[in-house]
This record gives sequence, structure tokens and C-alpha cells, in this order.
Amino acid sequence: MKFLSHVGATALAASLYLQHGIAQMADGTYTDQASGIKFKTWAQGAEVTEASPFTFGLALPSDALTKNANEYLGILRCKIEDAAAPGWCGLSHGQAGQMTNALLLVAWAYEGTVYTSFRYATGYTLPDVYTGDAKLTQVSSNVTDTHFELIYRCQNCYSWNQDGTTGNVETTQGFLVLGHAAGSSGLENPTCPDRATFGFHDAGFGQWGAPLEGATSESYAEWAELATTTPETDCEGVGGGDAECTPAPEKVYDYIVVGGGAGGIPVADKLSAAGHSVLLIEKGPPSSGRWGGTMKPKWLEGTNLTRFDVPGLCNQIWVDSAGIACTDTDQMAGCVLGGGTAVNAGLWWKPPASDWDYNFPAGWKSKDVEAAAKRVFDRIPGSFKPSADGVLYRREGFDVLSSGLKKSGYKEVVANQSPNEKNGAFAHTHFMFRYGERDGPLATYLVSANNRDNFDLWTGSAVRRAVRTGGKVTGVELECLRDGGYSGEVKISAKGGVIFSAGTFGSAKLLMRSGIGPRDQLEIVAGSKDGETFISRDQWIDLPVGSNLIDHLNTDLILTHPDVVFYDFYEAWTAPNEGDKERYLNNRTGILTQAAPNIGPMVWEEVTPSDGITRQFQWTARVEGDTRITTSPHAMTLSQYLGRGVVSRGRMTITPGLATAVSEHPYLHNAGDKEAVIAGIKKLQAALNVIPNITWVLPPPAGTVEDYVNGLPVSPSARRSNHWMGTAKLGTDDGREGGTAVVDLDTKVYGTENLFVVDASIFPGMSTGNPSGMIVIAAERAAERILAKKA
Repeated sequence: MKFLSHVGATALAASLYLQHGIAQMADGTYTDQASGIKFKTWAQGAEVTEASPFTFGLALPSDALTKNANEYLGILRCKIEDAAAPGWCGLSHGQAGQMTNALLLVAWAYEGTVYTSFRYATGYTLPDVYTGDAKLTQVSSNVTDTHFELIYRCQNCYSWNQDGTTGNVETTQGFLVLGHAAGSSGLENPTCPDRATFGFHDAGFGQWGAPLEGATSESYAEWAELATTTPETDCEGVGGGDAECTPAPEKVYDYIVVGGGAGGIPVADKLSAAGHSVLLIEKGPPSSGRWGGTMKPKWLEGTNLTRFDVPGLCNQIWVDSAGIACTDTDQMAGCVLGGGTAVNAGLWWKPPASDWDYNFPAGWKSKDVEAAAKRVFDRIPGSFKPSADGVLYRREGFDVLSSGLKKSGYKEVVANQSPNEKNGAFAHTHFMFRYGERDGPLATYLVSANNRDNFDLWTGSAVRRAVRTGGKVTGVELECLRDGGYSGEVKISAKGGVIFSAGTFGSAKLLMRSGIGPRDQLEIVAGSKDGETFISRDQWIDLPVGSNLIDHLNTDLILTHPDVVFYDFYEAWTAPNEGDKERYLNNRTGILTQAAPNIGPMVWEEVTPSDGITRQFQWTARVEGDTRITTSPHAMTLSQYLGRGVVSRGRMTITPGLATAVSEHPYLHNAGDKEAVIAGIKKLQAALNVIPNITWVLPPPAGTVEDYVNGLPVSPSARRSNHWMGTAKLGTDDGREGGTAVVDLDTKVYGTENLFVVDASIFPGMSTGNPSGMIVIAAERAAERILAKKA
């Protein structure tokens, strides 16, 4: 009876995954005539057929539902988009079918042979070769003009270990969540699997629930003996190797700022403006054309613009993040000059006073940051009409939703003129764009800093750690990760300091590699490649780095309305509408001056659940659906962000490979948080139900909001907003003495004399909306306090 109950539970889980859009995959069975192996199969489409673009099947040992299996027999059948330009397909074995921190299998066909490579990704970029003991041997393979097929044995594939970072799945649960992806082109070095590179998964990706009932067989051991083949490989002429580095110039600075994003750029500008010599180090490449960036589509060639400058191309990061996304974190983060402010959708909010007053201690209340906020918005005013002609284009989605909001009593405001109106209000989206191009810190603070002789900017150079003796920091040690990067050590003057502004994950990692953090995490660093030169244990500073991790919990609703019109911003990368392209290039007008995918309206409301703690919500609407759920061109997605007042917290940790991971997600650990999410959805649905001809897709009309929320997976891959904060919390309760703070009110790291952190990691609590504006204000305020402390 216990086993039958378990199967029932997993079947329910599978049903919920399929209902709520993880993926729609047909299931079935397939018996290979040559080998006799019987597979349980899943395929894209309404049914499993040989024409399906992606099919995966597996067979498991007979006892796999009562004893965890660590191997399986698989069948992988993938579509070939273009025989002349081989593509690839792949499978994630992860607990949630995720890309990061899971064993990945990539397969492709080349000249009649099917090759495979095990890979492992710590970030959203090209996965590294997996270094564990997984083994694949082929039973058979077949390549046609339209598909390739591989039948194989995968040993040690349900547990993995990459440089000490481990994971596994349990077949005894009776249910797996698997992931698939495919790319139509971009494959290089196809005959050398360990050196092969491949393009983005432009031919599809997704996760699906896979019940294992019917996948086991008493014949498994007999079938497994049929796997005897490993294709010959050819790596002659294939490049690779260590980066070619340059010794760092022997120059001493007053301040070294590590990280050129929303925190680092403004603080570097303010310190240099005060007369100090400043070095700003960004480990990524230049982004904007203004700073020497070169990444762009063909239609921007011959201009000084890159993909980062054109607002309508901002979603390209979700299509092609190579060389842009950080490779050392399991979340999406921008490792380019500008950080998040270079790659995000540019939403630019003047925060309500309550965000400061509720979350921050005395010295950082709204009255304390008022002058800093004015300076920021004087320099970067932003606009909700970024086109140079002042026209807001393709506003059908805004008009449809705003009609219902007005009828239901919501107040329309100009958001940055009325920043405190965040309950029962809606507005057009405010962007950090100016004259049709991305503005923000890259076009303001960095420009003024770069005009000074006492300021230097390095890109393509990474920092390993702060060099310190006790609490005194004397410089930084560099880590060369790419050709042309600097190596060695850079020193600071006796009066100077080092400022970590590498983001919520990057700054926390730098602190840990500098011997500052929880002891369990410092022991991991000590056992890593850093160990030989790591600071001695008697100089470790025990602070709760990585705790207090927060993010906006994202819960998506989807609706359709006949008046809503989808604009294909993704197509604008390769084949933009000719008129829209010309309007943008010649006049900086038109739809491409607005962020993809046509964002707005924004809606704000507060909800107070039974625990008496008020939660702030921001709803971000966009004219885009989810093709896994609806193919309607009239769809809109409304993303609910749970912000100020959220109680749930998570934790970031470091791996033995020195990547960062969200080891405990920060979502819905608190019952009041979930109660507020449900109440917020009901409130918005009621407000919009007055609109004629509106049709709800999510939540499913046949169920309740409670069913929908309770059935959704709760994980970063499913619910993140990528507004991560909090891992180096600012406060007066010194973490060395049992408190929760990592930095003091001057943003100085407790236990040090001259090490500071200035970025989103210092935020004690969650902001109302997208945090870029608030981070820049915090950087202005931090610069004030650092300069006053040094005066």
C-alpha cells in the first residue's frame, strides 16, 4: 500500500507539472526492433512519432523504483535542422531538469556519426566538460537527412560530482523532472567532443515531468550488455589552452573598485571626483559601443551601437548569453561592463520612501538618502516615452489592461513623479533610456569618471581576492581568466581602500576568497585551488556572508485578448522590420527604442495577510505569452513580484570549484508570504475581469488560485526574477558577535579597516520593484559615507 500511495503522489506531481507549463510532452512506449529494448518515451508534440523534433526514452533496472538506480538505457532522437550546418540536442539529468549544477548530455550528428559529450554548467553560458565518472557507451546510432537517433547506456548518470559540487536524482521517487534543449547551428569541433562548442538552444528548450511507472524491466541487465560502441574522435588542429595574460602595471591607487555595475561605477566616479586615484576593474568585456563594445547583429554593423545600446534588443541575452553571462554562478548575471544595467530591460524606478524606512537602519532612512536620490535622478531621469519623437509605440496591451484597472478603481500615475503611490496604482513603464538608447551609469557616471586623469578602467581582468593582513587591506590579487587580462597584484595607498561591487553573488564570493565568511564556507575555499595561498585560519573573519539572500518571487499569470498584438522583438535580431530598423537607425524613433517584450502597464498593490505583515507587490505586464502553454498571438504575461515585507530568506554558498550556488532558495518558506501571493492574484484578477473578451490561461480557469499556486514548482529556475540581494547585509548588529550584518553603516566590512561592499548585496530587505535605481542611490550614499569617514 505504501508503494501504491507513492506512485499516486508522483502521478499527481506529474499532472501539476504538465498543467502549469513546465512542458507539454507526449508519452508512450517504443521497442527498438534491432535490440529488443523497450523504452518509456516522451516527445515534443501531441504524440510520440518519428517526426517529433525531440524524443527521449529510458529503460531502468527492474528494482529502480525501490532502490535508487545510477544508470539507465536511453534513446535520444533529435531533429536535424540543416544537414550542412550540424546542430545539437541535449538532456539535463538535474533534479528540476535545470541547466546549472546538473549533469548535462549533449549529442550531435556529423558525417554519419553521433557524438556525445557530458557537460556541466555553473552559469548560463557554454557548459564546461564534465570531469566526473559518467560513462556513455552506444548500443546503436542512425543518421538520416531529418533526424539522428542514439541508443545508449548511461552509467553513473543519476549522481554527479564536478570539482566537489555534488548532486543526484532518486528513481525511488517514481518521478523525474528532466530538461531538454536543442540548437539548430553553431556547432564547432564536432569530431572532438571535449573541445566541441555549440550555439544557443534556439531550436527549443524546456522541462517536463517524467513518471517512471512502466520504465523498469527484468531484461535490463541483458540489454545493457549490448552497449559496446564508442565512436572514434579526432582532435587534430583543435585549439584550447590557458589564457594569455599580461602582468599588471606597477601603479598604486587610493581606491580599487571591483565590479563595473550599478554599484561600482557610481562609487568610482564619486571617489575620483573627490580627488582620489581610482582603479575600476571589470572582469567582463566592454558592452556599449561607447566603451569599445563590439557585440551586435549584422544590421548594426557600421554604427557605434551594440546590442546593449538598443533597448529593443535587451531580450537577446535569453537567446545568446555567450561572453556576457557570468560563468561562476548558477543564476543569470551579467559579467560585462555595466553589469545588470547593461543587459537588463532598463526599468528605472525612484523607490518609495517605505523601501528605505522599512528595510534599512538609521543613517539609511529615506530622509538620509534624499540628497543622493536627487543627484541620481537629476543625472539619469529616465523616461516612459523613450522614443526621440515622444511617442509610445504599440500600446495595445497597456490600453487593454488599463481600461480594466481604471474601472476597478486603480489610479493611473506617472511613477517617478509619484514614487510613494504604490498601492492600487498603475503606470507606464519608466526606463533608463534617453533619446532612444540605453542611458544609465554607463552613459553618465562612467563618462565623468573617465574624463579625469586620476581614474583608470580595466576590463577583461578578474580579481581573486583582497590582499590583507588582519583587518588591513593592502591591495587585490588578480586572476587572469581571458586573453589579454592582467595578472599579479595591485596595491593601494596607506590612506586607501578596496570596494567590492561585483554584485550579490560576486561580492560574496570575493569576501569568501578573502577569508571573510562563515567558517563552513571558508573551509571549502581552503580545500579548493585557492588553498595553497589562502589566508591562514587565524586571520579568518567569521561573518554571515551569503545569508539573507532575497529575490522577488515571480508568479506568472497569462491572459489573452483580441486587441493585444504581439511584436516579435526576437526576430529583430536577425531580420528586423525594415521600417522599424530605418526609424531607429535614422531618427532613434519607433518600437525598437522600447524594451522588449513591450512592457507595461506596471501595477502596484499592498496585501496584508493574517500575520499582519504588509507585503508589497509589483505586477509587470508584457505582450508575450509562453508557447509551451498557448500559441495565441494575443497573449500577455503578468509577472507578480513579491517585494517589500517578504519574510522568506535563502542562502548562497560557494562550491569547491569556486562557483556560487543558491543552496537554499528564498521563496515561500513563510506561510504569510504564500497567503499574500494568493490574495494578490485574486485581487488583480478581479480588477481585470471587468474587461470584455478577456480569457485567462493561467491560472487554469477550471481550478482555483490556491490550486495553481500550490502546484507551481518553487525553485530559482522556475520562480526567480533575477533581482538578487542581501548576501552582505548592512546593519549595526555585527555578524562576528552573533548579529546578522556583514557591513556597517559606512559599508565597511566588520573586522576590517578599509574593505567595503557597495552593491545590491548590502540590502537588508527587498525593494518594491526592479532595483537598479535603488542600487545607484545606495552607491551615492555609500560614497558620501566612505568619503566622510576618510576625511
